[in-house]
Amino acid sequence: MVVGLPGTGKSTFSRALAERRGATHLNSDVIRAEIGLRGKYDPADKARVYAILQERTEALLRSGKTVIVDATLYRQGLRQPYHDLARSCGCPLRWIELQTGMAAIKDRVSRKRPYSEADLAVYEKIKALYEPLPEPYLILETDALALNTLVETAEEFLDNDPTAN
Repeated sequence: MVVGLPGTGKSTFSRALAERRGATHLNSDVIRAEIGLRGKYDPADKARVYAILQERTEALLRSGKTVIVDATLYRQGLRQPYHDLARSCGCPLRWIELQTGMAAIKDRVSRKRPYSEADLAVYEKIKALYEPLPEPYLILETDALALNTLVETAEEFLDNDPTAN
């Protein structure tokens, strides 16, 4: 599970990690675009996107695939279904939170990105509501390390974290 505020580099990192691990990358923004909900963020639309993300994750896990889920998941209530899913599938669950400095955030959210529509106002809104991860997880500072180093650090965490459930 790769989470973090908008502009922290979740998609870039998740794609690279999925490629390195031979995993399937699922992204909430891509799903939003696929189902015609770009620009629609009311609670029902968000719930629909997250329901599809969860369904796809479950289908892949139950077929024996490794999945990298890439979404903001800024509240514990949005994260809990993935704990439940991992438990029901009997598979490990690892959390990686991406963070970055404000200069990088401003730069990233000011540029047009293929799927994310989040701008600085969205970043600020989600930041105000963001609930910290309570369980063991890895924090990666995406403006401090090269992508390859971030992926290598994540791989070490994924391969050696005995506390994850």
